[in-house]
Amino acid sequence: MSQKTFPRTIAELAAGLRAGEFSSVELTEHYLQRIEQLDSRYNSFITVTPELAMEQAKQADQRLASGDAPLLCGIPIAHKDLFCTAGVKTSCGSKMLDNFVPPYSATIVENYQRDGAVMLGKLNMDEFAMGSSNENSFYGPAKNPWDTERVPGGSSGGSAAAVAAQLAVATTASDTGGSIRQPASLCGLTGIKPTYGRVSRYGMVAFASSLDQAGVITHSAEDAAIMLNTLASYDPKDSTSIDREVPDYTAGLGDDLNGLKIGVPKEYFEAGLDADTEKAVRTALAEYEKLGAELVEITLPHTHLAVPAYYVIAPAEASANLSRFDGVRYGYRCEDPQDLMDLYTRSRAEGFGQEVKQRIMVGAYALSAGYYDAYYKKAQQVRRLIKQDFVDAFEKVDVIMGPTCPNPAFKLGEKTADPVAMYLEDIYTISTNLAGLPGMSIPSGFSGGLPVGLQITGNYFDEARMLNIAHRFQQVTDWHKQAPQGVQP
Repeated sequence: MSQKTFPRTIAELAAGLRAGEFSSVELTEHYLQRIEQLDSRYNSFITVTPELAMEQAKQADQRLASGDAPLLCGIPIAHKDLFCTAGVKTSCGSKMLDNFVPPYSATIVENYQRDGAVMLGKLNMDEFAMGSSNENSFYGPAKNPWDTERVPGGSSGGSAAAVAAQLAVATTASDTGGSIRQPASLCGLTGIKPTYGRVSRYGMVAFASSLDQAGVITHSAEDAAIMLNTLASYDPKDSTSIDREVPDYTAGLGDDLNGLKIGVPKEYFEAGLDADTEKAVRTALAEYEKLGAELVEITLPHTHLAVPAYYVIAPAEASANLSRFDGVRYGYRCEDPQDLMDLYTRSRAEGFGQEVKQRIMVGAYALSAGYYDAYYKKAQQVRRLIKQDFVDAFEKVDVIMGPTCPNPAFKLGEKTADPVAMYLEDIYTISTNLAGLPGMSIPSGFSGGLPVGLQITGNYFDEARMLNIAHRFQQVTDWHKQAPQGVQP
């Protein structure tokens, strides 16, 4: 492994590249060596692309030498394996797409290529982004670098594990019910899910189309702002993309917080919250008071309905989205089918894992004649109430804060036999997706030696303010600088 040490964040690395302290080729070689020698502990990558990475690093060095390179030029990152990458396998963590090599790239992948970021490879994830632990991957579970007997969170567990283990500087991820914020929390990282429509979903394999949103996982809020500057854009190829000006997310970092009103939902501090997690979150809130913010107790009265509504809406959309994977149009095909029906049924039965099949069946049932009004329509009505809770709250406060997860990382296999216990891991994050709001998780302490996350929920398209709020906290605390034992830069 390279003996040379490198800074940890994008901001520091970008400065080093421009100062000539090291080249993108040296930096990329360093990360590729770390992946080769260390990732067997974490299983965070599904595909590593060393030849492509080195070619991109050489091109980045040429752009840097010209003196006109974007901030991300030459920075090694990796993509969650549900973003299509031209010529590179995109499996979505599933046997169904194990042999799928897309002929095109997702818009966000193209955005990062445009700005000169170096792609190290594709990251492990729960199959089709369905899960809260990364235990549902066809390629085996990713493991938490803070304790490899514990989960890194899901479904972007590989994205979080790779950054925490310093196998990539930053990663892309996706969030349907908390899949950026929850693994960021469990791995001691900063993760942001932008407003629905702020980031293109073109080329992202769909799970639940009205909830899915791409985002990033990084070491700091400043790095998240740099990544979001490239990630956010209007995309005419995505009908849900919002044609709205994208601000410079780094411009407002450092603004003071005097007079900021922080809403603290009482429903987020009730039964089921780990005591040390609550203590860490309340300590973080007190830190914000020192920075000039005012804490305001608020209520989000329909919070308890978020998980049941989500687990009707998301499986319903998944059952429709995944119907295309039938062994004929897309995906794995069984061997020696006896007839067309046998081809369909065996291809889907053999290609999908247990969690995916379970959600497809729940979704198909909720949408079926006679049950649509009782389940899907009712869940959408509840979704409207949840959104209204946030609209009412944002008339009184600027942002909302609380715990990201009810507990720190749990052990592999601990909750696989109890789907309800697993689903409740996302109890504080799901409402944000149902309302289409932006959300972040930042490190705010430890419980039993494991990281705890503070969740920041903002109003629509208020990512710049959220990033500044997170950045100011990280200027007076060092939780985001902590690294798992044995992980050296």
